[in-house]
Amino acid sequence: MSRVHQLRQSLAAVAFSGFMMVGAWAQSSNTTAPTPPPDGIQDPKDIHHDRRDVRRDTRDILQDRKDLRNDRKDVVSDRADLVNDRTQLRSDVNRYGANSVQAHADRKEIRADHSDLVDDNKGVMSDQRDLQKDVRDRSHDRRDLHHDRVDRNHDPSPK
Repeated sequence: MSRVHQLRQSLAAVAFSGFMMVGAWAQSSNTTAPTPPPDGIQDPKDIHHDRRDVRRDTRDILQDRKDLRNDRKDVVSDRADLVNDRTQLRSDVNRYGANSVQAHADRKEIRADHSDLVDDNKGVMSDQRDLQKDVRDRSHDRRDLHHDRVDRNHDPSPK
């Protein structure tokens, strides 16, 4: 009895999968692909999108330039701090000796200022890369905007 039951279940499964396959085939053959919007509608949308991208890129460029100015000011101030700490170290070494507590504190401060200077230099490099990337993005968006405007003006379809 169990073999007859297994045979019935397998035949039912095969029949069910066959019906599902035929249904899927029928649906796929009757449906059409969605039509894209006509160029007369899509071109203004593309132009608006490209103009927005250009504005965003310009805003990013201005912010990157501001960040770059601030980082360069930080580098200058870190260099000044480093020079002041070195003169303080020389003064403390002459006054208290090379192994004094003051000299050790000055050396520790010089190391901290040096690491700050290195970090600020890395920030300058990073901001320069960001600025170059944003300038490149803006030029690509301007080119896209130009192409969209040319496409809109050369469209044979009515507006």
